[in-house]
Amino acid sequence: MTTATNTIKYCLYARKSSESDERQAMSIDSQIKEMTDLALKDQLEVVEIKKESHSAKNSGTRPLFLEMLYELNQDKYNGILTWAPDRLSRNAGDLGSLVDIMDRGKLAHIKTASQSFSNNPNEKFLLMILCSQAKLENDNRGLNVKRGIRAKCEMGWRPAPAPVGYLNYSHLGTKKVMLDKEVAPLIKEMFTMVANGCSGRDVKVWLDKDGRLKKHTHRNIPLSMVYRMLKNSFYYGEFEYPTNSGVWYKGSHDPIITRELFKEVQKKLSFYTENKTKTKWGSKTFDFKEIFKCAYCGASVVGEEKFKLLKSGKKNRYVYYHCSKKIDPNCPEPYVNEVDLIDRFIRFVELLETRRSTAIEINKTIKTKMNKYKAFRDQILEQQSVSIEDKPLKFAEFFRHIVLNGTNEEKQEILSCINQALYLHNGEIFSNPLI
Repeated sequence: MTTATNTIKYCLYARKSSESDERQAMSIDSQIKEMTDLALKDQLEVVEIKKESHSAKNSGTRPLFLEMLYELNQDKYNGILTWAPDRLSRNAGDLGSLVDIMDRGKLAHIKTASQSFSNNPNEKFLLMILCSQAKLENDNRGLNVKRGIRAKCEMGWRPAPAPVGYLNYSHLGTKKVMLDKEVAPLIKEMFTMVANGCSGRDVKVWLDKDGRLKKHTHRNIPLSMVYRMLKNSFYYGEFEYPTNSGVWYKGSHDPIITRELFKEVQKKLSFYTENKTKTKWGSKTFDFKEIFKCAYCGASVVGEEKFKLLKSGKKNRYVYYHCSKKIDPNCPEPYVNEVDLIDRFIRFVELLETRRSTAIEINKTIKTKMNKYKAFRDQILEQQSVSIEDKPLKFAEFFRHIVLNGTNEEKQEILSCINQALYLHNGEIFSNPLI
């Protein structure tokens, strides 16, 4: 050990994520024990210990890692002691931050169980290669899961909970669906009624009076769900996955209705929609309607859709959210694109879960669906020969899956688990208003 190394003050950083890509990693306590023993052996001065349970896939999302970067810049210490390079970074953003701090002379040394990295070109290059390799492994695993999902779709099995009228079951390790013989006749009758001239409201009144469907759903289904069921192609044997992707598959399940009956119902519904004289304000469906408030003035945040006509004649639909300006007509809060809002919402939920916030309340229904999704995801990973560890699924991971791939009803259900006021300011999400 050189004299220069002896003067370095280290922060011991231990990290573990329960996500599938890190389930085989050493536990946090084991990392700390091993690195503490190494520090004693090599006479390293450890002045800080940070323990973090968080994925390193995305940059800027780990509170303690960001705190460590800040303290390095404040010269609280100038070395990092960690089990392996991938404990520090599995993404380009955080890796760039580490190298930048090293370039500025704030980080003199990174010590791992088997390697050392100092502020010289060769060792920094090696560090970047090892962390980039960890990112490559993450990306490949993500591709493997998507490939497994696509393979299941091509086999005719939709990778999602079965809609009303079907039951989930497992056969030879593959999740499948079968007809619910008690409910399927009701679904067929719904479509027949609309084809014969009944409205969705007529169907709902009939279902509420009949009562048989309520025994399975444990409630009278709302009118919006009636219409979603009437527009669900799954019932005649085809499905689109992911939703709104334009990619369609032929299902291997038994259809409840014929394709011809489904088309006839769509004509009836389309005729009704096109001949409405006026659409009631606020009746359009937006995923995050009434979820946020404006952080500047406190008014509700509303959704608005825009369409762009392409040269091909097709229209692209875009959704934006903005302050309703009911409180302050001159509110300066800008619009935010739904795609950007979803990405920031996912990161916000990840931070809430990391802090073990009481703002997340997971009900029994969501827990059951999380377990089903975890079982499916683990099955895909096993088929790809990826080792898995039996640990509970994180709420943030299920939240990401539903927000990106779920139906509107599933999204509203998962959003109801966030039990705190949410405010929007400059496209970012906060738990407190500016006023």
